[in-house]
Amino acid sequence: MTGGRVPPHNLEAEASVLGSLMLDRNAIVRVADFLRPDDFYMDQHGQVYRAALNLFEKSEPIDLLTLSAELERMRVLERVGGQAFLAELESGVPTAANAEYYGRLVEEDATKRRLISAGGRITAFGFDESTPANQALDASEQVIFNIAEGRITQDLVPLKDVLKETWDQIEQIHKDQSVLAGVPSGFNDLDAKTGGFQKSDLIIVAARPGVGKTSLALNIAQHASIQYKTPVAIFSLEMSEQQLVTRLLCSEAAVDSWRLRNGLLKDAEWPRIAQAMGALSEAPIFIDDSPNLSVMEMRTKARRLKLSSNLGLIIVDYLQLMQGRNQENRVQEVSDISRSLKGLARELQIPIIACSQLSREPEKRLDHRPQLADLRESGTLEQDSDLVLFIYRERFYNDNLADDKRNIAEIIIAKHRNGPTGKLDLLFVDEQTKFVNLERRRN
Repeated sequence: MTGGRVPPHNLEAEASVLGSLMLDRNAIVRVADFLRPDDFYMDQHGQVYRAALNLFEKSEPIDLLTLSAELERMRVLERVGGQAFLAELESGVPTAANAEYYGRLVEEDATKRRLISAGGRITAFGFDESTPANQALDASEQVIFNIAEGRITQDLVPLKDVLKETWDQIEQIHKDQSVLAGVPSGFNDLDAKTGGFQKSDLIIVAARPGVGKTSLALNIAQHASIQYKTPVAIFSLEMSEQQLVTRLLCSEAAVDSWRLRNGLLKDAEWPRIAQAMGALSEAPIFIDDSPNLSVMEMRTKARRLKLSSNLGLIIVDYLQLMQGRNQENRVQEVSDISRSLKGLARELQIPIIACSQLSREPEKRLDHRPQLADLRESGTLEQDSDLVLFIYRERFYNDNLADDKRNIAEIIIAKHRNGPTGKLDLLFVDEQTKFVNLERRRN
């Protein structure tokens, strides 16, 4: 009861779903992908459905006898009412043709019950005077997001459930060496070391100004979205959406960005521009160029995009321009931002690439290569990140560098939580503001 009212439920629909499962061996296929045991209002119904799912996972038939045996194995057969209860369920539905329809009715009432429960929690947030309003809003949105996404937080997940998914991924990679476990970067040597950018990882791409942080991040977004159709959200706090699209266009078309901006394109370049526009228009890239974006605003937009478009990668350019909660202490503010980004990556189960400025320390050393200690304003960037990539270009420090090395960019994997660190070289094409694989350029 809720305030004297009975929560929404439909016992007839619940019974009809279960009866359908015993009548038609294929009925479970039509409901298993959206209906869960805790969607049932009546506990006995939920237990019977859980037993049916167990049989389905073992590829065993679902009927009166097998369900009875499975419920007995679960030690709940008598609690649900025994074989007589199962027989009543089976005889209560004339046909299994409407199994999915009945299942949707059950799911809808379950969602309404969760909303009622969420309303109570949100009300409690509002009455809690110790919680700031923006935190209460964020927590409230999280509650609704969990319902909308259909994954209510559980206390513990059995290891065997995670093992199966992990094994399937390992098996797929070993069968096809070209398959990466994560989102591909488009750079062969980098992907060989990382296996792509992994779910829930926070990746920091850091360099001194003008070295190519934005270019590298955009090249990754471009490759993932065009080649693999991975939905990508780009939060650009430094450049406008038009500037960003111009960069993507020059990179994809391989044309000189200065000539494009000044109306000096050659006739031979126009077909490449048209082809690039076609490819980019089909790419699932979403751009937000809101200045002074807060973590909470980003989280809200990312959650919606995850639900509507199955968001697969987020790029933030760049981290130090975001607004955190603690604006009195800049170091603490950046720490809050990095922790929040890591939390968002875990929540959405996608990688987040955050560009970051470096301090001036590399310029004071004889060896100007960046180090983890150079991450600007916050030591927790190193702690919160799973992968840290530094971009180093010798030409910024050596005017006498040979021509064939002037555009070589060294990518330093300074931290890799689940793999090797090391270095690799890419070629930076200045006029197109993009990085390319060295072997591709030589060819």
